[in-house]
Amino acid sequence: MNPHIKDILNQLVVSVLKGVSRLPFPVMYGLSDFMSLVLQYVVKYRKTVILNNLRNAFPDKSEAEIKQIVRKFYVHFCDITLETAKAWSMTAHDFEKRMELSGIEEVNRLGDQGISIIALGMHFNNWEWSAYMQKYLKHKCLVVYNPVRNNDRLEKFLTEMRERWGADTIAVHKSARALMNFHQQEHPVFLGLVGDQRPPVITKFWTTFLNQEACFNSGPEKIARRTNLPVFLVVPEKLKRGHYRMHYVPLMMSPAEMSHEDIMLTYVRAMEKYIREAPEYYLWSHKRWKQKRPEDHPLYL
Repeated sequence: MNPHIKDILNQLVVSVLKGVSRLPFPVMYGLSDFMSLVLQYVVKYRKTVILNNLRNAFPDKSEAEIKQIVRKFYVHFCDITLETAKAWSMTAHDFEKRMELSGIEEVNRLGDQGISIIALGMHFNNWEWSAYMQKYLKHKCLVVYNPVRNNDRLEKFLTEMRERWGADTIAVHKSARALMNFHQQEHPVFLGLVGDQRPPVITKFWTTFLNQEACFNSGPEKIARRTNLPVFLVVPEKLKRGHYRMHYVPLMMSPAEMSHEDIMLTYVRAMEKYIREAPEYYLWSHKRWKQKRPEDHPLYL
């Protein structure tokens, strides 16, 4: 594609997102309902991937139960897509009305002591709105993200959205040295990592994740063991449409005392617990289980 035309299309995408961001919430959710019907029944967006992922993850569920989760997934998927765009223009008052916190007292207690923490997230519920939590943290947020491919304008839009409340972002491919030394800063840091996506290359740590073999990037484990900082799981809970409660759940306080396998398994099993409780809110459209375990890679259980 001609680079000039491509840039115009990319700018159009961002303009549409900014337009969506300015819609009143009721109108936005009406649009979301329409989009969910189109994606599920007309476009059939990754429907085979979604169905296969759910059937493999929940072999004990009937086909009727699986299809019910699929219907709820499409509605939620459209909701969080538009909610992500909406975050670009939401005011502090908007967030105050729609966000609650749970467990932040323990996080801030560590911040008062000058102790940085590692916060692990997952593609569950609305993870993007958690950027607003910088307003309540005693730590400086440093969020690691995967850059948008071939769309610098969308990349800028998302970065501005994530940083507008005071957090800093760092692209994952530029993060190795910065992450290993983040805890040496004068101000305590809240390091946000999302570790449930499929690694770009096959890694050596394999376990079962939602009843299927999956490999995980060992970055979070290496950082935790090297720094020996407390590790929390950030769990967004959907209270009702457009309303969330962010839970800060302590996973391990002294990770250097744990083995590599135990750190990763603690994280994976905690994610599974919350996903199983509300499976419609997980990102089933992602080809998470595409990779196959090499024969010489052990499976940790």
